[in-house]
Amino acid sequence: MIKILNLISLWALPFLILLILFVGMIKKVPIYEEFTNGAKDGFKVAVNIIPYLVAIIVAISMLRASGAIEMLSDCIAPLLKSWNMPADVLPLTIVRSLSGSAALGVFSDIANSLGPDSYATKLAAVMVGSSETTFYVLAVYFGAVKISKIRYALLVGLLADLVGIISAVWVCNLMFG
Repeated sequence: MIKILNLISLWALPFLILLILFVGMIKKVPIYEEFTNGAKDGFKVAVNIIPYLVAIIVAISMLRASGAIEMLSDCIAPLLKSWNMPADVLPLTIVRSLSGSAALGVFSDIANSLGPDSYATKLAAVMVGSSETTFYVLAVYFGAVKISKIRYALLVGLLADLVGIISAVWVCNLMFG
């Protein structure tokens, strides 16, 4: 069974590419021209979302460099302890909704400093998998189609992140706590 799955995963992408080319040739679609037009549109979208991405990167850098995340973590450590949530994980809960790469950096710090088998590392891993980079998604997708009224999408995205974090704490307390 594993050999079959490996074979499928090895040939799935080349098969899809050949299938698209074959169907395009049958329908007499100018494949190369359509491809280059799509690439041009993709470049335009990338240029349109650059300001949003720069804003997110600057905000994350300011929060981390100022020590605001660590200060907040120290202030609410007793509350977190009552939920069996290590204070080391709080920076991840803040940064995760802003940037996936920043969240992976925080996760790497947790794993390197506390070890891969620690409760905090396991909790952080579950949190990374159960939450989304809400602000990044809003910046990229809403910026790409020029939607500026994001109030409800932001509210629902942050609520979903909160539910994911609470669920991660609950599940990790059941499994590892």
